[in-house]
Amino acid sequence: MSAALNLDGIRQQFPALALKDSGQNRVYFDNPAGTQVPQIVIDRMVDVLKSKNANLGGHFATTKAAVKVVDEAHQAMADFYNAASADEIVFGQNMTSLTFHFSRCLGRQLKKGDEIILSRMDHDANVAPWLLLAEDLDLVVKWLDFDTETYEFPDDALTKVLSSKTKLLAMGMASNCTGTVHDVALFTKQAKAAGALVYLDGVQYAPHLAIDVQTLGADVVVSSAYKWFGPHQGILWARKDLLQETFAYKVRAVADSDIGHKFETGTQSHEGMAGSLAAVDYVEQFGTGATRAARIKSAWSNLAAYEQKLTLELIQKLKPFKGLTIRGVTSDNAMHRRVPTVSFTVDGVDPDKIARHLAADNIFVWSGHNYALEPVKRMGLQDKGGVLRVGLAHYNTSQEVDALIASLHKILK
Repeated sequence: MSAALNLDGIRQQFPALALKDSGQNRVYFDNPAGTQVPQIVIDRMVDVLKSKNANLGGHFATTKAAVKVVDEAHQAMADFYNAASADEIVFGQNMTSLTFHFSRCLGRQLKKGDEIILSRMDHDANVAPWLLLAEDLDLVVKWLDFDTETYEFPDDALTKVLSSKTKLLAMGMASNCTGTVHDVALFTKQAKAAGALVYLDGVQYAPHLAIDVQTLGADVVVSSAYKWFGPHQGILWARKDLLQETFAYKVRAVADSDIGHKFETGTQSHEGMAGSLAAVDYVEQFGTGATRAARIKSAWSNLAAYEQKLTLELIQKLKPFKGLTIRGVTSDNAMHRRVPTVSFTVDGVDPDKIARHLAADNIFVWSGHNYALEPVKRMGLQDKGGVLRVGLAHYNTSQEVDALIASLHKILK
């Protein structure tokens, strides 16, 4: 374990990690679908519901307090993404809802015959909205394809399908199935050179590594706070000039000059925004630096060092199982090219059967396609039950990994 991390102190901040069922400890390896939350997040959300519960724009105490929460949350997320301005932040229910909404807004700029490029590695939340838009507008869909042996994209994966008609590239920063971290900086550069917009799904990347939109070069990045220790909220960043020029589906009372706020339809979850702010504060404690953005970047570096070590430990302990195939990067020196989401299959064994067995031992994992329809289909696993997915976070321990391995030995012996 990294000397910078006090794992006992970290775990004490999460009430859920102390819970037991029939005297048995819970092992949370379901993190890619949603992490547990620290007490600071719970407290901030309760505080808003208790003392700041009002709509915005009035002259009385609760509405003024609510405005302050909303403004602070937008600024916190600007620092989280290292954005130039809080005006570039849009809150919503989750990444999926935001992507459906924003894809329709961007669709006003597209016409029949325009081409969009989607990824075979992505969660369906960054695929289905664009497929439906393509169907509505008669767009041409092309695909960024990955190597099923390496579980990575070749460097020329995008240039093979780019053309003068390409208007948008939508892809993930990391896979929720294979765990692969993609070279989005390279693909963004290639797409921008062709004149295309770049829409990045950061949901699986954001809980493990720092996002810097000022150096990334993309047009839009979106993640969900409940994947990185916050509440069920989605947060989208987009370039300020893109937000200004993009049509927004909104009620008439909202002015176009409101920039990011014009995409926040209806009354938002102020308690959710407070919880997202608290989640940023939670992450920030693990870093150093003169600014919050610098501390967040430093924090992710410190947390990733521990996660990568624990991921390697998990992979090394899975490899000896007969008939088990890890569906992702496994080289000892390549943990930085993946997030700690480890999916695998076992010859002749339904992943759901393994998940049920682990659940009986109070070890929480997911099985199936996990909404990663394209990669599961591409790997030929669609009719074989998908994968068994184990997702680590920085609050997980070596002892929990050992418990998983012991449970697997019981079912796979």
